[in-house]
Amino acid sequence: MAQVRIEPWHEDDLDLLRQLNSPDTRKHTGGPETDEQVLARHDRYVHFAEGGQGCMFTLVLPDGARAGSVGYWAREWREQPVYEMGWAVLPAYRGQGLATAAVLAVADVARARRTRRYAHAYPSVDNPASNAVCRKAGFTLLGETGFEYPPGHMMRANDWQLDLTAPPATG
Repeated sequence: MAQVRIEPWHEDDLDLLRQLNSPDTRKHTGGPETDEQVLARHDRYVHFAEGGQGCMFTLVLPDGARAGSVGYWAREWREQPVYEMGWAVLPAYRGQGLATAAVLAVADVARARRTRRYAHAYPSVDNPASNAVCRKAGFTLLGETGFEYPPGHMMRANDWQLDLTAPPATG
C-alpha cells in the first residue's frame, strides 16, 4: 500500500489547489476553474469541517510533499442521507496507489462518525483511473447515472457505493 497520510485542509494549501486546477487534472470535472472560483473553493475547504458535514484533506507523502486532495461531504442521494467522496492527485504522483490509500483513510474517518451508512463516489464513466480507485477501495458499482457537476453541467457518471458499516477494504 502506498505511503500517504491525510491532514485536514489548511490555509497554506492554496498553492496545491491551484496546481490541481490544471486542464489535465480537471478534464473529467468540467475543466479548470477561474482564480476566483479556486479562491472560493479553498475557503470552503478550509472551513468545511466547521459545519460538521464533512472534511477535506491534503495527501501528504512521507517526505512532506503535498500530492493531492481527498474529502467527503454530506448530501442527499435518492432520498437517502449519504456522504459523497472526491479526490484529485497531481500528475507527478499518479499511478502509485496514493488515491486509493487516501480514499481508504477518508472512508475510515467517515465510518468513525457513524452518521451515514453509505458513501458514494461519482467518477465520470470516461475516467478509468478514478473508477479503478473505487473498485480497489471496496466500493460497489451500482451503475451509470446522470450527475450534475459542475453545477449546470450534466455528465455521465458511475455511481459507486461504499457501505460504511462493513469491514474496511484493504486496497
